[in-house]
Amino acid sequence: MKVHDLQPPPGSKTPRRRVGRGIAGKGGKTAGRGTKGQGARNNISPRFEGGQTPLHRRTPKAKGFKNPFRVEYVVVNLDTLEGLDAGAEVDPGVLRFHGLVAKRGLVKILGRGELSKALTVRAHAFSQGAVSAIEAAGGRVEVIPAPWGEGRPPARGNALTNR
Repeated sequence: MKVHDLQPPPGSKTPRRRVGRGIAGKGGKTAGRGTKGQGARNNISPRFEGGQTPLHRRTPKAKGFKNPFRVEYVVVNLDTLEGLDAGAEVDPGVLRFHGLVAKRGLVKILGRGELSKALTVRAHAFSQGAVSAIEAAGGRVEVIPAPWGEGRPPARGNALTNR
């Protein structure tokens, strides 16, 4: 709940205060705004930040945004696994040995192509089509947890990168 969500309880009868209606009564003349100064005026831009360099000048111009928490996968398709003669088990180590995956990085299996042999495939992520195709061929799917555990990955570079 925020301040602008507040409203009087049902059944209350006090009318709302109407300010700025002449010098008689409580809400006339300066209408609760004090005298002079910025707070008494009515034409301050909503983006004005009190002399601090405003947001539209602090942000870089036309540079775009790079998400520091982006997770990138190395993609391997089912037709690649079909042509691989690696035995019944396939994991990132086997894929690295055959030169399909770089030394580091997470592996994701996608469902392009057909799979005719039963394989136990271990990877960090799978598409739904790949899971159904592997299980239809009599194989098994095992998801390897991400090295940083649950939640989002650590930010790349400086802790204040792109924030």
